[in-house]
Amino acid sequence: MVSTNLNEPAYWFVFCKDELLLVRKPDGGYAVPYGCKPPVELAEWNTVHRLTPLGEIHCLVVRIDRPVTDDSRFLMMGLRRTYEVLPDGLYRKAGKGAEILYWDQNTRFCGVCGAPMKLHSDISKRCTNCGKEVWPQLATAIIVLVRRGDSILMVHAHNLKGNYYGLVAGFVETGETLEECVHREVMEETGITIKNIRYFGSQPWPYPCGLMVGFYADYVSGQLRLQRSEIAYGGWFSREHLPDIPGKVSMARMLIDAWLEGRLPDVAEEQ
Repeated sequence: MVSTNLNEPAYWFVFCKDELLLVRKPDGGYAVPYGCKPPVELAEWNTVHRLTPLGEIHCLVVRIDRPVTDDSRFLMMGLRRTYEVLPDGLYRKAGKGAEILYWDQNTRFCGVCGAPMKLHSDISKRCTNCGKEVWPQLATAIIVLVRRGDSILMVHAHNLKGNYYGLVAGFVETGETLEECVHREVMEETGITIKNIRYFGSQPWPYPCGLMVGFYADYVSGQLRLQRSEIAYGGWFSREHLPDIPGKVSMARMLIDAWLEGRLPDVAEEQ
């Protein structure tokens, strides 16, 4: 818990479940509340967490019990949608805040002895009985764009909302490298083999606590045999016949856009 009355102003990332409190701006846009005091009244049990600063500006995050619906100055908006209305730095800081709140909610009691946990630092808790210390954990996942000639492999997973197609993705398992995970997920979900795996980029994915690591690769062999427990449908698509694709917030879209714009270099040597 930090003091809710500060000497210096801060960004206040106020969440209710997965919705973020935003301030309506005169020009019709939205902003994160900023000031020395919380923008709404907090209860005694609402723990305020300190985040790393954004530049030189302090950042705080707190979860409230009920959404703010009776004040025309504010709007509650789903975190993913805030990507469209907030600068990248504020969107990413909001995501970090959401991850801290998720971690806080899921580490109330010690996994060793069951006693209550207490904040020890901004990003750690310590058991009040046995001293066990814990930190926020990341779930690392890979996502890969597979090329075959002038086409790419696109799939629609059962867990995707909407009708758009994405890319093969999956969580990294204990004891495997990122590249091994790429090979395994592509084989498990589609039945094909790939080569020339190359790193593209990474992205925090706070839904609820992920790190997406993007790759691109080239097709080698095999017929598509979709893992029906994971994949509803999929296939090879050219630039001229793409299905609906993910929004720009996602690593999948970043990879697809890079391919569409010719920014993925050809690789001749097999990794």
